[in-house]
Amino acid sequence: MVFFTKLFIIFLSAALVNNYVLNRFLGICPFIGVSKNSSAAFGMGMAVIFVMTIASMTAWVIQHYLLIPFDVMFLRTITFILVIATLVQFVEMVITKISPALQQALGIFLPLITTNCAVLGLVTINSDSNLGFIESVVNGLGAGVGFTIALLLMSAIRERLDLTDGAPECMKGVPIAFIIAGLMSLAFMGFTCLI
Repeated sequence: MVFFTKLFIIFLSAALVNNYVLNRFLGICPFIGVSKNSSAAFGMGMAVIFVMTIASMTAWVIQHYLLIPFDVMFLRTITFILVIATLVQFVEMVITKISPALQQALGIFLPLITTNCAVLGLVTINSDSNLGFIESVVNGLGAGVGFTIALLLMSAIRERLDLTDGAPECMKGVPIAFIIAGLMSLAFMGFTCLI
């Protein structure tokens, strides 16, 4: 029971308290770029959840069965980038095959998951935190869910703003998106009292 409580706390912490976008400020480029449209935001969120979860698994296995036994931890960053790039290529092929419209809507931001610092930050933080395999996977899943929550909230707000005349002309687009992101970040700080 204690183990499942620990896993729940890890998940909740990664999704809400230590949200990779709104608390750690990683992955801002796709967060701002894809959040104009809710369907594209949802598709990107699902892709990021998949990549973060699988990258957490793969990075843990590679670190504990290759890098540490052969004493080549200095190759950690390069290895993690290769793992992430491979996973993103796989996701891009699947999305292109299953939903070309989603692939078109995501545009350049889908391949940019490869360089998304949120994914690299996640596997590096997992590595530095000495999490076990299950804890790493749960942390990756929670981080992906948190990224998706932030993306969907941002897209809903931006779609709503596009329908109103509330923002001055000079603030429309990216400027108001940054202000909203800052306010969302402040709101997510309220979750720190949970853990």
